Amino acid sequence: MRAARGCWNLPRLLWYQPRGQLHSPCPRVGGTVGYFLGKLLALLYALDLCNDVYAWPLLAYMSTCCIYPFMSSCAHTFSTMSTQARHICYFFDYGSLSIYSLGSAVAYSAYVFPEEWVDGTFHRCYVPTAVFNAVLSTGLSCYSRLGAPYHHYNSDILERFPELEQPRFSKVLRTLAFVYPYLFDSIPLFYRLYLCAEDSCAEGVIPIHIQHVVFAFLTCFIFTTHLPERLAPGHFDYIGHSHQVFHVCGIAGTYFQMEAIMMDMASRHERLRASFPLPTLSQTVGLIGVCLVINLIIIGAFSKALYSTPESSKREKTT
Repeated sequence: MRAARGCWNLPRLLWYQPRGQLHSPCPRVGGTVGYFLGKLLALLYALDLCNDVYAWPLLAYMSTCCIYPFMSSCAHTFSTMSTQARHICYFFDYGSLSIYSLGSAVAYSAYVFPEEWVDGTFHRCYVPTAVFNAVLSTGLSCYSRLGAPYHHYNSDILERFPELEQPRFSKVLRTLAFVYPYLFDSIPLFYRLYLCAEDSCAEGVIPIHIQHVVFAFLTCFIFTTHLPERLAPGHFDYIGHSHQVFHVCGIAGTYFQMEAIMMDMASRHERLRASFPLPTLSQTVGLIGVCLVINLIIIGAFSKALYSTPESSKREKTT
């Protein structure tokens, strides 16, 4: 089968997708990425980013919100080209999600942290730890597909470990790779929600934060349980499949998270600026760039092994 090229060959691409994996990546690019990109461009137009360093964390976060839906769409679009392409596409998909988790941490550190924790030990260690978590997330999620490069797989041995031999272990490892960074990033948010529930606060942003948490939970729940097709196999192969609902919930969660962060940025502006030093470019956009480079190195190592042949196999072919 020739590789599908763009949205005009989408029917052919969808026809050859595995059962239960019917997706439409082009509308996702045009809709989700277009919306988030529009928000980012509006931010660039409305704010003086050269002089207003308070907006840099939001810029870093909004950039990651554009990256991960785009990479997810590319992964679903081009993963049918070959076995190697499928794995590499999803390596990039996983890497973009870890970058998004770091972008969330950068924004939370600047705008969402409880005032009691601002400029404390945990606050100062929060973003550096999130960088480590993002790198670890990329490594674990890539490992969950095939195992360690060269040790478990190469161009002669594909899909040996762990997805086919240990699918449950692979699923648990991949889920952990994404759930752990989210839980860590959300510690300051969870504490704010706890304080608000205890004190019956009337912050208008709290319901939006709660909506984000609900959709984040639904995203994880649907990803791990494969509902509803588990209850009625064959009835949700085209519409209502868990993978479709999973993406819808994930994007909805990002939307509410973005709205809540922007509300916190506006409403807590004066208090937060007076409480701790303003972030620098290297602590916001620069960190995203550093983590992006590290992720590319990790993905490159996992991808290169897909095309490498052990020396023993090379000798056998030449004799």
